[in-house]
Amino acid sequence: MARNWIYHNSHDLFYRNPFGAVPCNQQVELKIKLQLISKIDTVTLRIWKEGEDKNDFIMTPLQGEEGVYFVQITTPPTTGLLWYYFMVVTNGRGYYYGNNVAKQGGIGEISEQLPRPYQITVYQNKVLPPTWFYDAVIYQIFVDRFYNGNEDGKVLNPKKNSLIHAHWENDPIYIKDEKTGRIARWDFFGGNLIGVKKKLPYLKDLGIRIIYFNPIFEAQSNHKYDTGDYHKIDPMFGDEEIFLDLVNEAKKLGISIILDGVFSHTGSDSIYFNKEGNYPSIGAYQSKNSPYFSWYRFNEFPDWYDCWWGIDLLPNVNELDTSYQNFVIYGQNSVLKHWLSTGIKGWRLDVADELPDTFIKRFKEVLKEQDSEAVLIGEVWEDASNKISYGQRREYFYGEELDSVTNYPFRKIVIDFLLGHKDAFAVHSTLMSLYENYPIHYFYSLMNLLGSHDVPRILTVLQEELPQHLNLEQKRNMSIARLKIATLWQMTFPGVPSIYYGDEVGLQGGNDPFNRRGYPWGRENHDLLEWFQKMIAIRNDYDVLRTGEWISLFFDSDVYGFVRQIKDGLDALGQRRKANTAIVLFNRNLFEERRIVSDISKWVPNGRLKNLLNLHEEIVIEDGVFILTLKPLEGKLLIRDQ
Repeated sequence: MARNWIYHNSHDLFYRNPFGAVPCNQQVELKIKLQLISKIDTVTLRIWKEGEDKNDFIMTPLQGEEGVYFVQITTPPTTGLLWYYFMVVTNGRGYYYGNNVAKQGGIGEISEQLPRPYQITVYQNKVLPPTWFYDAVIYQIFVDRFYNGNEDGKVLNPKKNSLIHAHWENDPIYIKDEKTGRIARWDFFGGNLIGVKKKLPYLKDLGIRIIYFNPIFEAQSNHKYDTGDYHKIDPMFGDEEIFLDLVNEAKKLGISIILDGVFSHTGSDSIYFNKEGNYPSIGAYQSKNSPYFSWYRFNEFPDWYDCWWGIDLLPNVNELDTSYQNFVIYGQNSVLKHWLSTGIKGWRLDVADELPDTFIKRFKEVLKEQDSEAVLIGEVWEDASNKISYGQRREYFYGEELDSVTNYPFRKIVIDFLLGHKDAFAVHSTLMSLYENYPIHYFYSLMNLLGSHDVPRILTVLQEELPQHLNLEQKRNMSIARLKIATLWQMTFPGVPSIYYGDEVGLQGGNDPFNRRGYPWGRENHDLLEWFQKMIAIRNDYDVLRTGEWISLFFDSDVYGFVRQIKDGLDALGQRRKANTAIVLFNRNLFEERRIVSDISKWVPNGRLKNLLNLHEEIVIEDGVFILTLKPLEGKLLIRDQ
């Protein structure tokens, strides 16, 4: 009996139609193919909605297709995950066919034991991401490290016992108590909102359409994830009048603002908890009669309380507390409503996996009531379709919660490929798994990042895994070439690219705090900056690179790529867009070129493709075949207008 005598490929429309995630009450056809079998007793699909009983459906032979069995099912009327596998009985002996060991969908595996099931995400088209968001490029700003806009360089309202760096070029540091390991003094560089306003023309020229701010509300730390007052801009950054001015000036340039909302915990040094007694309020730490007492969970009042990851500076809140929800969501001057009234266009929810689904749903509902075009992004580090947090399956993309998530899996895939940890086929399989699991509108709204305040700088990471015999200049040149490929990938891939401030000019740094250095004004890598500007401009110019259909391609271990296409004037989301086709390819090999011969007749039967990265180069397509050579660490962006 052949090793692969049972076959199903969830990425192939012949075997699963429609592809990927599907809405509620949608018909899905599933097929399986059997080979070299003399006697088939039964072929059965076992399928179930998570948390419910399993259902078995007898599959029937497909007329005209030898060995192919099919069944049609209808997705349930409620959202959730469906799981399925196949059972085949031949000559009285039973076999299973389920997902592969990587659980990535596509071609599965035969087993005589219960197999890993395939996933179908069932969602509802209730409130889809706003269409403007698909066309944006995000720029993330850690305010203290971006730019000091004061003419005299004066730092606004320094905090007590803080360290103010005398030189912008200094390395960030943590000053800790030797005995306790706690932060003894926070260090600051003096960046502020005036500085962001002054640099708006720079961001406009770069091609940015969204600024995402790390938290800007009053807090004692430099990172501001220990909120002290949700209704007040941190005085070191400015005030609400300055913020309003910034929002309005940004809007004139076509740039929207998204704020970071930290709602799973507050600071212990806050109006609400007031452990240090720095606020005139009666905080929850001070009295059980505090209006904020019900927000927190005390095991033993006042010193033993639930806190974020055991850090007592960050007491956790009960997000389902009525008083807390009124304060954050529902009240006339709630945090959500107050800042939306200033003209911002959305929120990023910090540690979304620590916020209850109910809280996120209510937050989104009121957000959309206030502004249907506002966007809600969640911080998620894994596949958001099947994320389990604290024992609960999360519901981010079922249609009632988030518009987008931070796409850390994308970052990992890019790095793994460029550093040689995964070959092109593994990249293809991993990306196809995300494509299959995410509803299409969410796949195209993912916040595709290469850097953030929580991970080492991308250029620093891309200097790894280089041969030891190379000198420093060669290593630097190769890491920059890798970053150019990564940026080409990011700017031509479905989703919303996000640039962490300074990555576009080669800012480097390892783990926190070194990934939070000051933007190197006057010391930029201008070659890299021009590359970013070029790639963003190309993305902004071509609809097909933003919302065109995406088809994954792999050639050999070192060459990966994809096709983007808009046919008949309709993009992948059903929007009317200009028809064209693009092919993106990159060779990660450090020293060897790769010659590619491929049949692309499905997308370009004949004609010429121009390379947007080298306008002197054209690729001639004859009988649907293209032949090209990729130099070491070279990417190509080929396009043919229809």
